[in-house]
Order: sequence, then structure tokens, then C-alpha cells
Amino acid sequence: MLKDRIHQWLQANREDAILFLEKLVRFPSTQGNEASIQQLIASKFKEIGLEVESWELDGNQLKEHPSFFSNREMFEGSPNVVGLLKGTGGGPSIVLNGHVDVVPAGDGTQWENSPYEANIIDGKMYGRGTTDMKGGNLSLYLAIEAIQQLNIKLKGDVILHSVVEEESGGAGTLAAIMKGYTADAAIIPEPTDMKIFPKQQGSKWFRIHVKGRSAHGGTRYHGVSAIEKAGLVVNHILALEKIRNERIDDPLYRSIPIPVPINVGRIEGGDWPSSVADLVKLEGRIGIAPSETIEEVQAELAEWLERLGAIDEWFIDHPVVLEWYGAQWLPGSIDLDHPLMKIVEEKFFDVTGINATVEASPWGTDGGLLTQVGDTPSIVFGPGKSSMAHFPNEYIELDEIFKAAEIIALTVIEWCGLDDRD
Repeated sequence: MLKDRIHQWLQANREDAILFLEKLVRFPSTQGNEASIQQLIASKFKEIGLEVESWELDGNQLKEHPSFFSNREMFEGSPNVVGLLKGTGGGPSIVLNGHVDVVPAGDGTQWENSPYEANIIDGKMYGRGTTDMKGGNLSLYLAIEAIQQLNIKLKGDVILHSVVEEESGGAGTLAAIMKGYTADAAIIPEPTDMKIFPKQQGSKWFRIHVKGRSAHGGTRYHGVSAIEKAGLVVNHILALEKIRNERIDDPLYRSIPIPVPINVGRIEGGDWPSSVADLVKLEGRIGIAPSETIEEVQAELAEWLERLGAIDEWFIDHPVVLEWYGAQWLPGSIDLDHPLMKIVEEKFFDVTGINATVEASPWGTDGGLLTQVGDTPSIVFGPGKSSMAHFPNEYIELDEIFKAAEIIALTVIEWCGLDDRD
């Protein structure tokens, strides 16, 4: 059986695959430092037998696109790599999309080992990017390498995306779309705990300027603390978060405590310990449900902040200033009865013997761009625990990578169509 052949190939090549993942994790491929890892991946794609294109993103071209948002416009040292496996014709095409950029490791004292050592302990590989999402990327590479090595001919094309910039808004995937690397459907192996996510929330970064009035700290009662006023603003934002989430009745969000969070992740204010702070800057991200548009959510937050004057009269004459900056992730959704959904669920059962859990994603992915801009309906499904993404001591269970690879390989064959002509 085809399934048995793929399973046996994956087990026979397990050690080499793990060594390759170690190489991937040892690259600290944070934003702007992706060139070396992409060179390795391009070589891997060529070794598999794919047609390969590698290019640095064109910031001037990207910034003309309405869906481009990033905290930078120059992308030197940040190339995309795409590998193409041409089918024999007559079958649907598929994009397999993964990003190589990782978030910074953060405070090194919170890691038990170096974040880039790729230590293996009790069947888990530890390191920044293991679960988000180099382990998932390996599942893609293994799936296609197995198909190639076993001489399985597909009717439809397979397009492997190895992109940058996912962690800061998706400019890499947008660039791939603009080059025409789209398909009839897509799979993105972000860490879903092996659940299937047909819906992904979007999000957008915001910045809020809170004004105060400076005074000497010894007579602070003559001033107005922007830090204290910022506390009111944060509480007001959390009240909006509660209202927005009470509106969501989609059963796919049933197990997610806060489907579309509003997170204030950075605060900066004041310039002297003995002075009353006259300006505070809050930065955060607001979640966007698949049923919402970015414009609707922006308008709702802006209108909500205008109500601050009813809470504290200071804000009547000193309103906060809201700006949108940095990055955004478009929400995405694929119909639950889409043919690719049915195939992934079927192959999941064939490999694991249990029914897949289908939920909505608690975070944004490049699936929104592929779906909305690239007209490529996307499913997010992959190995790794989403709770470990961006965490110290991030890890991935190695067995999951190979299960995901088997499921993806079988899905690609079923979706693209098997050409069994001699």
C-alpha cells in the first residue's frame, strides 16, 4: 500500500531528518538574519529535485501593495525560497507554506539550555523555532522528499514556500503571491497540536499616545500623570475585549478562552524619576475574527477610545492619539466542507486511527494572505504545541513531525491526483 511505503520511507530516513532539523534550529534566523538558513533550504529543495527560485524581497514594490504592513521596508539579507514540483497535468495544485523567521530568544536565563543548541531530551528537541515552525517545515520537506524518492507521480503542481517575515506581518508570503506562487489550496504547518484549523484570526498592531501634564515629583499634585491615565486606558481596552468576545458564537472557538484578544504588550513613558510623566506610549495588537474586516475593527477601537471622556474628564480636552503601525495579519477561513478539509481529516484518521480535532486558530498566520490576496484557500495543520511558541524552553515532539509528514504526503497525493500511468 502507498501509505505503508511512505511510512517505511519516513522511518528509514528518520535519523537524517532529525540531523537536518538540528541544523535548521542552530540558525538564529531572527528578522534580517535569514539568508544562511534560506541558502541551506534552497540546497535541500534542489537535492529533492525541485525547481528552485530564491530572491530578496523588493521593499519598493511591496509597499505599493495595500496588504503590505511591516516594521521595515528594506529586506537585505532576508530572501524567500520557493521550490516547484511540476505535476504531469490535469490535477489541482497545492501550496505548502512555511516561514523560517523566528522571534528573539528573549531572556537567556529562562532557558535551561542555549536556545540554539537543538538539544534532544526524551524525544523532544528544544530550541527557538523548533515548534514555530521549523519542525512543521521539516514535515513539508519530508512529505515531498518521500513522494520524490518513491517515484510517485502527481498530476497537480506542488509549490513549497520557504518565506521570511511571517512574525512581522507576512511580507514574505505576500511577495510569493505577487510573484504568482499561488495554487488551488494550501497547507501551513504552524504548531496546531496536530489539530486542524480551517479558520485563523487576524490581528493588527496599534500604538496609543496618552497625554499628561509634567510637574516636579515633589509636588506631583500640580501635574497629571500620564502613567496613571494609561492605567485607565488599559482597563478601558480590556472592557472592549470582553464585549468583542461575547459576540463570538462560532463553535470552533468553543475551547478558546479569549477568541480575539486585545493585548497591550509594550509600555513606555516618562523621562525622569523626579518628574510627573507627561506622555505614555502603549503598543499592542488587536485580534480580528474571520468574520470581520480590518477596517471594521480599526473603527471600533477608535470609537471606543473616544468614550474615555465619559470615564475621566481629562480625556475630553486631552484625547488619546491612536495610530496603526508595524504589522498586520489578515484573518482567513476555508469552508468546512472544502474538499481539502475532507482529505486532511481522512488522512489524519488513516495515520493516527482517531478523528482529528477541528478548531479555530488562536493566532494569525500567513493563511489570511494566501486566502484573501492569493485566492488560495488555506488550512493550518502541523506538529508542535501552540502553547510553546515564543516561549523559553520551546520544544517539539519529534514523533509528531513524522506523523504530520505522513498525513501531508498522503493529502498531497490525494489532492493533486496520482498519475499511475507507466
